[in-house]
Amino acid sequence: MEPIEKLTIETPEQIELEFPVAGLGSRGMALLVDTLIQFVVVIVVIIFTSLLAPDLGRYWVTAGKWMTAAVILLMFCLYWGYFAIFEVFWNGQTPGKRQAHIRVITASGRPITVFEAIARNFLRAVDSQLLYIVGAIAIAVDKKNRRLGDMVAGTVVVHELQEQGDSYWYAQQSTAPTTPSVEAITAMTAQEFQLIETFLNRRLDLPYEQRQQTAKSIAEHIGVRLNVPPADRTSPENFLEELSRRYRDNARFR
Repeated sequence: MEPIEKLTIETPEQIELEFPVAGLGSRGMALLVDTLIQFVVVIVVIIFTSLLAPDLGRYWVTAGKWMTAAVILLMFCLYWGYFAIFEVFWNGQTPGKRQAHIRVITASGRPITVFEAIARNFLRAVDSQLLYIVGAIAIAVDKKNRRLGDMVAGTVVVHELQEQGDSYWYAQQSTAPTTPSVEAITAMTAQEFQLIETFLNRRLDLPYEQRQQTAKSIAEHIGVRLNVPPADRTSPENFLEELSRRYRDNARFR
């Protein structure tokens, strides 16, 4: 069981967020899955080109050379683009990271940008030296479990908070007085969703008064920005639960 380090961030609303930092175990699992996917893609392409090349060679003399060049280009794109592209379009995740329930975020807690995704993966060429021993050493000695690419890009890999399961987050059924509109849900940012889930994860550890005040502060901040009437958020915790539930449901069907 890997030790759980925490990344603590104070939001502009003066609410502390705690993110469990991913260690060598979960990151190694994610890398194994992603590497396997890359390997399978390369093998499939090689087999496909091997079967196709003889037929093309009958009509195109240099077909073999062009097919070889295409395979090399694909391998180059897989190595340099696979991680960055997925992390940009999957909000900090690759298939391996999604399987391991971890995600890349910035040191300030917001989702990573295209520049940050490219920067952290550009250094993968260094981190991957000696079968990723260089990256593993960097993760082991850094307090935030960052490899060299993370240090350069200002990113951190954290565990997803929903690992606890939906039953931990929500009551058995929706208790919000009214359901937030689809427009309000789609207008929510990933950072606001992370803020809500962090509170839901930590609320049972907070003193009652602090818990109520924190819920009210978050609900008011997000409710005002999403133009949700105060009458629809009379119970801050129920309102936040419903926002989180609807955001998750909406994300499943994108």
